[in-house]
Amino acid sequence: MKGFPAQLDLGFAAGAAAIALEAGELLRGYFDRGVTAEYKGDVDLVTEADRASEKLIVSRLGEKFPDHGIYGEEGTRFGLERAYRWYVDPLDGTTNFAHGFPFFCISLGLEHRPQGLAQDQDGELTAGVVYDPIHGELFAAEKGRGAWLNRSSEPGRPLHVSRTRYLQESLLSTGFPSHKRHANPNIHFYQQLTLRSHGVRRAGAAALDLAYCAAGRVDGFWEFNLNSWDTAAGALLVQEAGGAMIRFDGSPFRLDSQEILATNGLLTGEILTFFADMFAGRNIDPVPTAAEFAARRLAR
Repeated sequence: MKGFPAQLDLGFAAGAAAIALEAGELLRGYFDRGVTAEYKGDVDLVTEADRASEKLIVSRLGEKFPDHGIYGEEGTRFGLERAYRWYVDPLDGTTNFAHGFPFFCISLGLEHRPQGLAQDQDGELTAGVVYDPIHGELFAAEKGRGAWLNRSSEPGRPLHVSRTRYLQESLLSTGFPSHKRHANPNIHFYQQLTLRSHGVRRAGAAALDLAYCAAGRVDGFWEFNLNSWDTAAGALLVQEAGGAMIRFDGSPFRLDSQEILATNGLLTGEILTFFADMFAGRNIDPVPTAAEFAARRLAR
């Protein structure tokens, strides 16, 4: 990807895109060579590629936007009182990356926080970039100016969420935490939504899942226990592509939201009804155990 097309010249997003492209080349080099993974927790991985990517991104953001603060996944924290704050995930999908599974990205989201805004209040998401270096796809958005997809082989094109109207005709995506999965209820949501849709995909990089929702490749995405660096860029992509970003109870999305739901807007009501039923234990279709299934098969 040699340049940033004119139709994507969106100010902050253009600057972030150039940085993401450079960081993407760095990650491709590590991916091709292979990396050794370390553990941040019991099973939460980090690699030298994560750290090198964040170091590069922080340096370049400092050069392009010296008055901006940065909140990075791998520990960079400074200037958080400033009017503009970047949320940086230098490598979303580290587990995929460490195993050689080619689904990961760089995510850069910019929040504007006007003077006087309380610390417990969100500012406005202003720009967002998600870059998949393996597939050469760069998703970019700027507040009020739409969302775009740029590939090296073709000019940028505007993104729009899908027009799927019914859950039973939808393709959805979700994710699972890398640690304490036994304490997370999402497997039950996965099971039930699989029964009610064309299927649920679990690819392992939340920022790309949100970008795919913005591009209409999936009709909705939900997940528990995400962080602001996972969602800042993708949330703006979805919104600027005409979709909805909310929490499981239907309240507005916030950067500190632990539970997020992205949809094409048309499915929001039906999925929120489903979530209400799940949390209340209503209208849940029983799924046979393996033993029950085997017994039924033998009885045929």
